Amino acid sequence: VAKKIPRELGITLEKAIEANRELRDLYEDDPKVRSLLDTAKALEGMPRHASTHAAGVVITERPVTDYVPVAVNSGIIVTQFDMDTVAELGLLKFDFLALRYLTIIRSAEDLIREKEPGFDLTRVDLTDSATYDTICAGKTDGVFQLESEGMRQMLTQLRPRCLDDIIAAIALYRPGPMDSIPRYIEARHHPETVRYASPKLAPILDVTYGCIVYQEQVMQIFREIAGYTFGHADVVRRAISKKKQGVLEKEREAFLEGAARNGMAAEDDVALFEDIVSFANYAFNKSHAAAYGVLSFRTAYLRTHYPLEYNCALLTSVLSQTGKLTEYIAECSHRGIKVLPPDINRSRAYFHVEGRPVFHKFCGSRTGCPRPLCGFRRLCGTDAAY
Repeated sequence: VAKKIPRELGITLEKAIEANRELRDLYEDDPKVRSLLDTAKALEGMPRHASTHAAGVVITERPVTDYVPVAVNSGIIVTQFDMDTVAELGLLKFDFLALRYLTIIRSAEDLIREKEPGFDLTRVDLTDSATYDTICAGKTDGVFQLESEGMRQMLTQLRPRCLDDIIAAIALYRPGPMDSIPRYIEARHHPETVRYASPKLAPILDVTYGCIVYQEQVMQIFREIAGYTFGHADVVRRAISKKKQGVLEKEREAFLEGAARNGMAAEDDVALFEDIVSFANYAFNKSHAAAYGVLSFRTAYLRTHYPLEYNCALLTSVLSQTGKLTEYIAECSHRGIKVLPPDINRSRAYFHVEGRPVFHKFCGSRTGCPRPLCGFRRLCGTDAAY
């Protein structure tokens, strides 16, 4: 019977019985097949299992059972309501995101502190030019959020020189906003070409060169251009974050009326609203991008100034992933960093720096000297460094 159901997207049992003469005859003539298909039709479309949100945690003042029904799913206590229902009930839900790179950073810091006990990555200079040189050159293998080939290509064109540039790159490099990348890069290098439909947009969009990149900017636009309250603007933000186009479309009339009251030309406010609606398909909040941007900078800083310790931490983090391990070892080789074979007398449980990197006597560099003829790698390398 199952073989007689067409393999078509969106097919239903009812449609299958209508379309397949042989299946229809079986349904009409064989009581067992009729019972089978009627039972299957009753179950059709129902959830096949109860899934668990990977990171969502509901926090309540009193025991959670005072507020929602609970169940046990794969040994974990979960709410029987989905995340949207939980939010509509006014309960507090946090998404705790686990990142492998937090462990990598901690491991690299521990290795660095073996020779620099006072090292603190949170105190490094966020304007460090050498780190931005690394990012601009697209040498971002092993750098959080910046190591994909497409992202590297974008970074070489964008040439970030501050943290805001990295934050914007992270927000832009995703399926929807990628269409705006050429426009953003052009405006980044030629800010004199940026034009605003209203002077009120300038302080909102100047940091992103006239492009709408963040949810927070949409909230500001609704408040400044259309006169929305903070609460009303947050309703719009939530609709964007959940990609609820219908909710956003309901705001069209109120937005246009508010923009007209504030003196914006009719054709400009319509174009601005359409831009926002288009943006809603891929909105990213700046607070999220900023947190990612800081981690991206810190990993790039470690890669630039402490390549041995950082590569040790990277390799340790992918010990069980043969493909990634091979990739990172190849990159070490490309950079002149030797990855020594296991040694029963010298190896540790995880990757570790063998020997100490030597400062270049002319420029004080750990990773390379700008003098093209100084022979840095031969003069300054250690056994396992360069």
